[in-house]
Amino acid sequence: MRDLSAIFKAYDIRGLVGEQIDADVVREIGAAFARLVGGPAVVIGHDMRDSSPGLSAAFAEGVNREGVDVVSIGLASTDMLYFASGNLNLPGAMFTASHNPAAYNGIKMCRAGAAPIGQDSGLADMQREVEQGMPESGATPGELETRDMLDAYAGYLNQLVDLSGIRPLKIVVDAGNGMGGYTVPKVFEGLPIEVIPMYFELDGTFPNHEANPLDPKNIVDLQAKVREVGADAGVAFDGDADRCFVVDERGEPVSPSAVTALVASRELAKAPGSTIIYNLITSKAVPEIVAERGGKPVRTRVGHSFIKQEMAKTDAIFGGEHSAHYYFRDFWRADTGMLAALHVLAALGGQDGTLSALTHEYVRYAASGEINSTVGDQKASLAAIKDTYSGRDGVTIDELDGLTVELPGGAWFNLRASNTEPLLRLNVEAADEAAMAALRDEVLAIVRG
Repeated sequence: MRDLSAIFKAYDIRGLVGEQIDADVVREIGAAFARLVGGPAVVIGHDMRDSSPGLSAAFAEGVNREGVDVVSIGLASTDMLYFASGNLNLPGAMFTASHNPAAYNGIKMCRAGAAPIGQDSGLADMQREVEQGMPESGATPGELETRDMLDAYAGYLNQLVDLSGIRPLKIVVDAGNGMGGYTVPKVFEGLPIEVIPMYFELDGTFPNHEANPLDPKNIVDLQAKVREVGADAGVAFDGDADRCFVVDERGEPVSPSAVTALVASRELAKAPGSTIIYNLITSKAVPEIVAERGGKPVRTRVGHSFIKQEMAKTDAIFGGEHSAHYYFRDFWRADTGMLAALHVLAALGGQDGTLSALTHEYVRYAASGEINSTVGDQKASLAAIKDTYSGRDGVTIDELDGLTVELPGGAWFNLRASNTEPLLRLNVEAADEAAMAALRDEVLAIVRG
């Protein structure tokens, strides 16, 4: 029996093309997915990686083999696939490895209406079936239909956020040679926004920089261009364009927590008293601002499957993560960086001030950002941190997701293990830079020995 544990992750499938993922295994995964979700059809999209068209075609063959039809939408961002799943009310599969290097590919899957699939909601069952090898069903093969969803996707987003009346803006957009280069021109078509494009050429080798805007080195070009052309803002998308990262008119990063608070405020203005989801690494400013504006803040673990489950349970209108994933009830509770970007631009263009002035009210504390440490024994390091802080007066510790330690005076940190690598991820927040740096260094000294 084969072992596929290396590619079946917590929320998706991902691995090295040719070594861990190839057409044969993907065909079997497609068949297992069809058995999991049933008929009548599955919608499939793919990103711009060289391996994506072939792998998505093999997946479609596996789906068809089980008697289920396929609607292929071709090139797509991940949120465009979620749109297709919601709009067509069909289960979906997106071929992408997001911001991972060119040698990787993967599959993000959802049920009809963009409902999430994770280890506990189907992925583990699919892994077991493919590892064991399931006999072919003998069903009459399904059919393959191709459909272009780009216009419908762009039209839907522009219905949700009306930018037609904003003042003219100049925006730099860095697509990182990813799918933003495909979707941005259509979404921004006809809006009073001058788009200065960077790296819009679809190229899965990522020749300019990694398509991961959360890493500061990958937004240096965007920051420089914003300053050079005197833009009102800059936006960077990751490889599959489901996350967006924003910089202000000075080229300074706007934290995803500030974007979460800004968008939450706009959504609460539309639906007063609604629930807003935030993950436990998001700034404390987010639940404070949500509560101040009459909303109900609800804290969750990190990860889209947890966010989406909590959104469904609480009927939340919006959710945000520290990693620049933003989730909308109006978008089938799925994450879409493009819709978050439109909200930011609508807020900016709806008033006369700068983006830095607009977002200032949403930033209340100093944050470290995510700091990764390679450790040999994650459990031992976490236990050492717990032992160190649990005996201190006024310290509270919870273990919803890793360790979250809150100190007297409001400073806090979260330390959690990576799902996929021998890493511990640290996030620290305090009242000011000096307090944050002192706490950060204290924790890292214990973690790194």
